[in-house]
Amino acid sequence: VFTSWGRETATKYTKEEIEAALKILSEAEDLGVILRAKGMVDGKDGQWIYFDMVPEETEIREGAPEYTGRLCVIGSKLNEDKLAELFGL
Repeated sequence: VFTSWGRETATKYTKEEIEAALKILSEAEDLGVILRAKGMVDGKDGQWIYFDMVPEETEIREGAPEYTGRLCVIGSKLNEDKLAELFGL
């Protein structure tokens, strides 16, 4: 059974911070079984960062501004507290 974890956030990130978080998502076993992660967040440089991750494939790009940032992780046995900690929420 799959579940999803999602949050809205006004937190600003760098591209490197998102890259590091996605690397941890793809490798860490204590976060749950991650099948997909996606989102759009405000960048510290003023550009919005959009990302998509599935096992062994990650895409990070710039996108149009949104009202607020959104994060979504899909998988099973998700550790919601650790996911929130990973994204600094």
